[in-house]
Amino acid sequence: MSDARPARSTRLPRIERRRQLLQAAHEVFAANGYHGAAMDEIADAAHVSKPVLYQHFPGKRELYLALLDLHLQSLTGMLSDALGSTTDNKERVRAAIGAYFRFTSEKGQPHRIVFESDLANDPDVAARLEGFNARLAGSIAEVLAEETNLSSAEATLLGRALAGMAQVSARYWLESDAGLDRDGASELIYRLAWRGISRFPKEP
Repeated sequence: MSDARPARSTRLPRIERRRQLLQAAHEVFAANGYHGAAMDEIADAAHVSKPVLYQHFPGKRELYLALLDLHLQSLTGMLSDALGSTTDNKERVRAAIGAYFRFTSEKGQPHRIVFESDLANDPDVAARLEGFNARLAGSIAEVLAEETNLSSAEATLLGRALAGMAQVSARYWLESDAGLDRDGASELIYRLAWRGISRFPKEP
């Protein structure tokens, strides 16, 4: 009887091997969650032996954290590009909300690792997510402060609310069958957000 197990891949440079392992881990974690994933599955998905996997990542948790860092870096870059794409704050808000929708609709569903983690109570995961949310809220607060007479604390709170609205709306849009295309859905949420922001005058 022939061996039905997938052939193990040839030796790769360390950086390429790490990228390969992270891609395989993403597929398994996105499908099964952290607690439902096993290192055996990840090794098989990457077509490597478990010893090779452990040479790069000492355990499942470390592998998950590396993957979370990768996706947070990607989303942070998308949002930074959006906020830096123009000096028009109205267009900045539109672009930031659009970035959430693009990230959520990306092939492979990276948003499941960032927004739907079943390891969110882990201190290191929670710290990474809170750090991301705090930095984003601060960036949005700067935009809001230029458009309103809100205090820093008020603008930061609204920044959190705006980011949360974009995230939840994008996830709902992806999972629903409402017949809205991505740009149309994003534009709808942008209009709601900007109309709310514009209600706060620059002068008291």
